[in-house]
Amino acid sequence: MNLSKILFQIGAKYRNPSLWKHYSELKQTEKYSFEELQAYQEFRLKKLLSFIGLNSAYYKELFQKSGINPQTLTLKDFFNIPITSKSELLSRKPDIYQEKKFEKEFLCETSGTSGEVLTFYRNESWDSFNRASMLRGYSWHGVKPWESNLYFWGYNTGASERRRIRFFDFLLNRYRMFDYDEKSLLSLEKKLPNVKYIEGYSSVIYELANLMEKRGIIHKNLKMIKGTSEKIYPHYQDVVKKVFGHKIISEYGAAETGIIAFECSKGNMHINMEGVYVETDENNEIIVTNLHSYSFPIIRYKLGDSVVLAPRNKKCKCGLQHPIIEEINGRVGKSILGENKKYPSLTLYYVFKNIYLKHKVQINYQAHQVEKGKLDIWLKEEVSDKMKDLILVEAHKYFDTDIDLNILHRTNFREQSGKLRDFITTID
Repeated sequence: MNLSKILFQIGAKYRNPSLWKHYSELKQTEKYSFEELQAYQEFRLKKLLSFIGLNSAYYKELFQKSGINPQTLTLKDFFNIPITSKSELLSRKPDIYQEKKFEKEFLCETSGTSGEVLTFYRNESWDSFNRASMLRGYSWHGVKPWESNLYFWGYNTGASERRRIRFFDFLLNRYRMFDYDEKSLLSLEKKLPNVKYIEGYSSVIYELANLMEKRGIIHKNLKMIKGTSEKIYPHYQDVVKKVFGHKIISEYGAAETGIIAFECSKGNMHINMEGVYVETDENNEIIVTNLHSYSFPIIRYKLGDSVVLAPRNKKCKCGLQHPIIEEINGRVGKSILGENKKYPSLTLYYVFKNIYLKHKVQINYQAHQVEKGKLDIWLKEEVSDKMKDLILVEAHKYFDTDIDLNILHRTNFREQSGKLRDFITTID
């Protein structure tokens, strides 16, 4: 057994004790027929709803008003549960939490690209199942999670948090990079021959491929390239496939919903039926129930994305019977343009996340850019000098003096800016 595998397993046992149990079950259920998957899904759904009907003040009240008995609950009762939104999760958060406390929980937060940041706790089994779902997706591409990998993702800038992340990156045999800086990307040239998979911001993966192409460097020893949190544009795929031998595959999900779908080796996005129950409304907006969300129930949650589901009779050559999502609309990953550099749009997520973690100040925001090197931050809250200083100090750690921030109070920014998920307008 190699050292990377040993370290990964030690880290997994410490952080996610039930990871391999969930992974083993997922590898079994991926062989199920669609009917077997439906039965499994219904079992998980009833078990979750029975539990929250007894342990969540919010759902106790809701079930009583709706005449739903959590002990004899049916799918018909499930469809009578009102659809919920992020704003409702925020406003009723204390009541939604389970009265039962879990031995191990993990703090999670949404990216805030909808203008609303939600923080909540995942119980260990929920967190482990989500990670196991990811690892199952990796297995479809022949990837072992302890293999050397490159990770384009953000991080907290605090010293203690950096040390913690570096430690876990070491256990995961991972080299992490955050920005678009050409010098930083070029420093990866010597590492790439040993890397087996790349994941993270699709825009940064595209930038790296562009640089390698210009230098005439081809790396086709990779097993998988996975993009997440941003839209993958067709022109990304051309250069990425030319340089790395694979296209960028998609993982679809959110912090609150977990993994919704993962792309198989044949190019289809399969819904993670063991983890989520997916519905769509008359406008094709996706509605998600997380079947493992015991500590903070995510029930009939409108995520804000529009999706196109494949016809049920569409078969995939990979053999999976899990339904297919043909198209995901509504999430657009763009860049923030500084005077000298480009930054992933989710850089702002880390700015406001850090403010919350350090100062317990939750800020609802949108960002708009119409001029290179300048960025407007719209806040719902009144902008006090203290709040403005918190934002400017934290943003400076990421942007330095490359971007001039203008912080404004806009109570009606929801109406002014249209679709919140497309929260940033950039110039080309």
